[in-house]
Amino acid sequence: MEDLKKYIRDIPNFPREGIMFHDITPLLQNPKAFRQAIDAMAQMMKGREVEYMIGVEARGFIFASALAYKLETGLVIIRKLGKLPYETINASYDLEYGKDILEVHRDAISGGSRVVLVDDLLATGGTAAAVGNLVKKLGGEIIGYSFLVELTELKGREKLKPYPVWSVLEFPV
Repeated sequence: MEDLKKYIRDIPNFPREGIMFHDITPLLQNPKAFRQAIDAMAQMMKGREVEYMIGVEARGFIFASALAYKLETGLVIIRKLGKLPYETINASYDLEYGKDILEVHRDAISGGSRVVLVDDLLATGGTAAAVGNLVKKLGGEIIGYSFLVELTELKGREKLKPYPVWSVLEFPV
């Protein structure tokens, strides 16, 4: 997997001073690297009975949809406030550099549905934990959290206990 790191571009001081942004667009532009990333994420879920991939806006949609296709599961999308047309529930959360609100359709997950939450990057864990809370409110069963990149020094996986966290690539902050 170390080879995939060469497709992650570091952009200092984005979106604000002191933040190192790990840009995944070079990986997405390379079909072999993207396929390798999806295959690695899928392998981590092998043998688990998953009904839905939960994609978090916006880059999580990319990975969750590819995984849903590959693993033949349904896809549920989590969006920012005001972007979904049907009845929703929402959760607020802290970012490394602010606050936000996410929402999901009330009927997206039925009680007992087995789900994996998917996003491109795990930093502090605030976004993923908020999504996990939405899944629990709807009665879903969290099987685990899947990320392409994990910023290990921020210890985001601690917020996601007791659930498994799978990440393909690890970076310092």
